[in-house]
Amino acid sequence: MRKKLQFVVTAGPTREYIDPVRFLSNPSTGKMGFAVARAAAARGHAVTLVAGPVSLPTPKGVSRVDVTSARDMLAAVASAVKAAPDAVLVAAAAVADWRPASCAAKKLKKSRMSGVLRLVRNPDILMSVKTSVKVGFAAETDNVMKEAARKLREKGLAMIVANDVTEDGAGFGTDTNRVALLRGDGSVERLPMMAKLAVARRIVRACEDICP
Repeated sequence: MRKKLQFVVTAGPTREYIDPVRFLSNPSTGKMGFAVARAAAARGHAVTLVAGPVSLPTPKGVSRVDVTSARDMLAAVASAVKAAPDAVLVAAAAVADWRPASCAAKKLKKSRMSGVLRLVRNPDILMSVKTSVKVGFAAETDNVMKEAARKLREKGLAMIVANDVTEDGAGFGTDTNRVALLRGDGSVERLPMMAKLAVARRIVRACEDICP
């Protein structure tokens, strides 16, 4: 009998506000993370999905928490992991590495803006949260495998999913993806171009294999 796991999945972008109407973000639509949540739930696992600002329906059988900023996402993930210390954390979200040092309470006027925006680093969710199995994503534009291997090692991950976002059909907002699964044991599995749900199913199966 397959062991039932608790998955915590992050998806989508974060928004880091400059003022009430302007923010820093990225093109992530959340499709890959939502597909992972859907695939895990379909396999009978309990799933908490922590989603940034996206326009996607909640997959069947998934508990969803909506967040905005990287710090919001970290707090939600930490809470979910605290409730399930043995959770498998699949960090598919495209979290902003930096945020404005301050957010103005009112819309900034162009005439009052200097043209210089001071940034501070956001916390790294994978490095900040302790759980039994952590899976990261490396969406890169060059040296894809080298960068993925570095992140796998430095963040102490069980597995990392690497892809080249400049490749047609494998970037943000697409319904397909071509990825490589790099595991902590040194093995590498390269997948062909597939629908994101098919990729997600392979990721979930790999997580099942990794878990004791």
